[in-house]
Amino acid sequence: MKSLLFGFEGRANRATFWLVNVGLIVVEAIVFGVAGGASMMSEDPSAAMASMGIMGIVCLLVLIVLFWIGLAVAVKRWHDRGKSGWWVFIAFVPVIGGLWYIIECGFLKGTTGANAYGADPLATA
Repeated sequence: MKSLLFGFEGRANRATFWLVNVGLIVVEAIVFGVAGGASMMSEDPSAAMASMGIMGIVCLLVLIVLFWIGLAVAVKRWHDRGKSGWWVFIAFVPVIGGLWYIIECGFLKGTTGANAYGADPLATA
């Protein structure tokens, strides 16, 4: 599990890609919902500001960890497609990049059998 979420070597199939990304969205929603709710609970404005400072730091740390996990799984998904992990940067190309990324990683099947990045994650052991 640790190598899946934090390492950049190996391959990840479409199901793993979607499950991890949906999980990341759920965790983000919970963290930011709790952070927003905690800052609204105080009637004292200075206490609310202090709470937001602490919650802001917590949210930033959580965002960094979630970004890393998303990046690691995306690189593995590109590996499953038989391409370099550097293809994650295609998402930064205006207009078409994000669409290309979603189609390649979210909908197209990975290479069958082993490739340069490892064994087929769908192959039965």
